[in-house]
Amino acid sequence: MTRKVSYKLKPWLTESGLLRIQGWARDGLTNEDIAKNIGINPKTLYDWIKKWPEIEEALRLGKEPADRKVENALYENALGFEWQEEVPIKLKREFYVGNKKHTEEYVETVTVNKKRPPDTTAAIFWLKNRKPSDWRDKQDVEVSGGMDGTIKINIVPDKDD
Repeated sequence: MTRKVSYKLKPWLTESGLLRIQGWARDGLTNEDIAKNIGINPKTLYDWIKKWPEIEEALRLGKEPADRKVENALYENALGFEWQEEVPIKLKREFYVGNKKHTEEYVETVTVNKKRPPDTTAAIFWLKNRKPSDWRDKQDVEVSGGMDGTIKINIVPDKDD
């Protein structure tokens, strides 16, 4: 079965067209941004994705590595991390030639250990998404009571707990 390819779609089904789409996805563009770059309505792009596995694959291959990089960065920020950095420092050397004092400035590169402490916001975001039953903000609480002034509080677990 031969499918009809529109003149707008044809260049995007080529190797170079698919690589451009993949690159835009890897750069973090949304499907709406990619549709704009192609010069089509976002709805048209979603139709192409449904009908042409090549387009869907290019978007998936572009987005997965970028998503993994962001996930890894979020994880590292949640835990904190250390790194070494080369830093130039300005030094002075004083010396005498005969009775005359000379000062010479020079730059030397030194390795400095740096540390980023754990980021609480990143940790909360990670935990709320990875362990929502333990870290969500909302809890369902039922309160009931009788005429005798007693109050009964029952914390109701979600269906997914």
